[in-house]
Amino acid sequence: MRLRSLFATAMLSGIYSFLGASWMLLLDAPDVAFTEAAVGAGISTVVLLVTLSLTTREEKPTRFRVLPLLVVLATGTALIYATFGMPAHGDPNAPAHQWVAPEYLADLVPTASGEVIPVGIDNVVTAVLASYRGYDTLGETAVIFTAGIAVMLLLRRRPKDEGGTP
Repeated sequence: MRLRSLFATAMLSGIYSFLGASWMLLLDAPDVAFTEAAVGAGISTVVLLVTLSLTTREEKPTRFRVLPLLVVLATGTALIYATFGMPAHGDPNAPAHQWVAPEYLADLVPTASGEVIPVGIDNVVTAVLASYRGYDTLGETAVIFTAGIAVMLLLRRRPKDEGGTP
């Protein structure tokens, strides 16, 4: 927060994302680790460095403002208060275990009569990732693609007109 060098801040952000990706890999979540490494440590760092090439390297000093601090504190307090209404971790009576999980299992696990699995994948976790999460991944890909196009449009160099102004 107190670092004034924007280059150092961009590099520290990339290092933090890389460490986060390493941590996810240690937790046996290679898909999350790969995404964090590619988007967080890779693309985000490159976008920050390209942006810095178009601006100054040092942050301009600003005066302390109370209103943004109060907004952040109020939002954080509301989010923490909202967590008290969540079910405990692993609670078998949680809504996800009452409606979502049985629906997934009913669609993916063969019945005693030997019906064919509708998805066609024997592993339940893989079937959920391949079928239900596919829509989620498609949405995330569309959002990342749109954000990438927007960044490219914002950072493109405009041709100079005859008067010499950009």
